[in-house]
Amino acid sequence: MKHRIVVLGAGYAGAFSAGFLARQLHGDDFEITVVNAEPDFVERLRLHQLAAGHDLPHRPLAEVFAGTGIRLRVARVTALDVDRRRVTLDEGDHLGYDTLLYTLGSTIADHGVPGVAEHAYNVAGRPSALRLRARLDDLGRHGDVLVVGGNLTAIEAATEIAEARPGLRVTLATSGEVGGWLGPKARRHLLRAFDRLGIAVHEHTTVERVEQSAVFAADGTAFVSDATVWAAGFAVHPIAAASGLAVEPNGQITADRELRSVSHPDVFVAGDSGFVVGGNGRPLPMSCASAGFTGQQATATIIGELTGRAIKRTSLSYVGNHVSLGRKDAIFQFVDGDARAKPGALCGRPAAWVKSAIVGTSGWAISHPTFGKLDHHYRAAAGAPSRGVLAA
Repeated sequence: MKHRIVVLGAGYAGAFSAGFLARQLHGDDFEITVVNAEPDFVERLRLHQLAAGHDLPHRPLAEVFAGTGIRLRVARVTALDVDRRRVTLDEGDHLGYDTLLYTLGSTIADHGVPGVAEHAYNVAGRPSALRLRARLDDLGRHGDVLVVGGNLTAIEAATEIAEARPGLRVTLATSGEVGGWLGPKARRHLLRAFDRLGIAVHEHTTVERVEQSAVFAADGTAFVSDATVWAAGFAVHPIAAASGLAVEPNGQITADRELRSVSHPDVFVAGDSGFVVGGNGRPLPMSCASAGFTGQQATATIIGELTGRAIKRTSLSYVGNHVSLGRKDAIFQFVDGDARAKPGALCGRPAAWVKSAIVGTSGWAISHPTFGKLDHHYRAAAGAPSRGVLAA
């Protein structure tokens, strides 16, 4: 029997990892299945653009994985039984595995605020971004948009909407300081961009209730809002915590340096779903950069363990944070070894060009997992073939 590798999720971490595994592992010894809720690869980094009205490249996963030998299952994961090594899908089917790579990513964190689920929009997924786009289309050139949050997603959503739809009044409310992690140069540029785009900013404002056409803060401030965009952080899906895997209090899978689950060594994790300590001794944040680092390390570990090769260590360190401010403006904030902002930053059009190149390259690389050829010359080591566990 072939050794069954199942990858849950085909975002940045999952799609890259699946393609790399297919390119390196021999098809006679390994069977790779990818489970994803949508039939397309979604560039989450660009969903704020989609919401604002821009169209994104169409990347069907069936075409992405064509010729790789990867089996694609378009279905939603509803449960995971790590003791029986079985995945339950919303179609009612069960999928067995010998090695599991968990990359289900994250969604918005509502922090228990009433009304978020019912009345707020977000850009954490393609369907939700399209719902926001439809709402903005309905508003036309008149209306109030409130973005809740002060970090990367909130900043990108607010600036993209304000630039693409100049007739709308855009306001940002955050419980802290907008872009508070930035260095002095970058934050000055950020605030100038907000002024240029006419975005009103309310800092140290904690939202405590969202209604259909208004948002209320703890200090009594009431915001008129025809479309509330919730971008106040991320949370992971509860599937891992319910499966019996060791998880952190926030539900992230607890992993070792090689991205194995500390409780179940046949389960690996990459992307936002994992709690991983970076090279600076701090947990990696939920981000696309983390997806790249962790995906490389998880696949290196899986290949090493299943083929008897030495496990390569991937650097888990950051060099900076990149935030777009519309289509022609951006910031690249350099950070030190402790992930603290350095005084220097790349701002303006050069930063926008760099980010565009990074995002474009990432999308192209994931859409071409074989890079023109399939290597898959690594055979299974003794003991690596299927353990013979069947999905009941």
